Amino acid sequence: MPLVRDNTRGILLMNVAMLGFTVSDAFTKLSTRSLPLGETIFLRGLIAATLIGLAVIHEGSWREWRRLVDPRIVLRLIGELGATLCYLIALVHVPLPNVTAVFQATPLTMTVAAALFLGERIGVRRWAAIAVGFCGVMVIVRPGLDGFDPMSLLVLASVVCVVLRDIATARLSATIPTPLVTLATAVAVTAMGPLLIPFESAVSLQPLWRVPNPGEIATLFLASSGLLIGYVFLIRATRLAETSAIAPFRYVLLVWAFVFGLTLFGDYPDLPTVIGAAVVVATGLYSIDSERRARLAAA
Repeated sequence: MPLVRDNTRGILLMNVAMLGFTVSDAFTKLSTRSLPLGETIFLRGLIAATLIGLAVIHEGSWREWRRLVDPRIVLRLIGELGATLCYLIALVHVPLPNVTAVFQATPLTMTVAAALFLGERIGVRRWAAIAVGFCGVMVIVRPGLDGFDPMSLLVLASVVCVVLRDIATARLSATIPTPLVTLATAVAVTAMGPLLIPFESAVSLQPLWRVPNPGEIATLFLASSGLLIGYVFLIRATRLAETSAIAPFRYVLLVWAFVFGLTLFGDYPDLPTVIGAAVVVATGLYSIDSERRARLAAA
């Protein structure tokens, strides 16, 4: 059954999703200051999966669990796991505004993927905009310069995984309940946490597990709540609205990251980060607008 697109609602949902993800990122980063990353991923995911599971049971969509045996959902989970792992490892070591700024290359990368794998035609101007946008990413990452942090490259790996995830999400059947997809995602990410703990302990020589105190539990709950909001609203936005309509509003994430980075961690984005982020956002918006105009001309 074809979806009825509602771009206005999709845009609103995307804005809420970006705020939710930023809250999750900020409080996850805060948690990893005292807890191992693997433990943080597990506990954050456990809380989120429990809340989502209760919602799935309440609305009865658990009866559709067989619908999860779908190659597109498996592909989505692979993308989500790769994106989460790469992103969170980078988040521990790199300031929040910098991580988020590099992550804004996602729409540009999505455009490249559409051209390479989906047969979408991209004009010379859009290719030029994409090239300039990736130059902006390099300004933020600064490879070979004093400010370079190799961990920033993990954010780029995360971007590739997100593109895989979003392409799979957009092709899901409209009859698969969104909460069920969200639950499958949360469970998969939660299960990744314990698998990461032994490797993390071997590298850092820190204890495998530490019992969190009440303050840390509260921080994890806030991170989980933000993650839950982000998951649900992003999936709904992706399935409800046209990609070209909601994609520009991913950049709201950057604004929230600057706010939370400054207030919680005292992270002031330096001039190269601000310039690079501005270039990425400007070229991303240009690419999205060009795609929209091309579709209107072809209609």
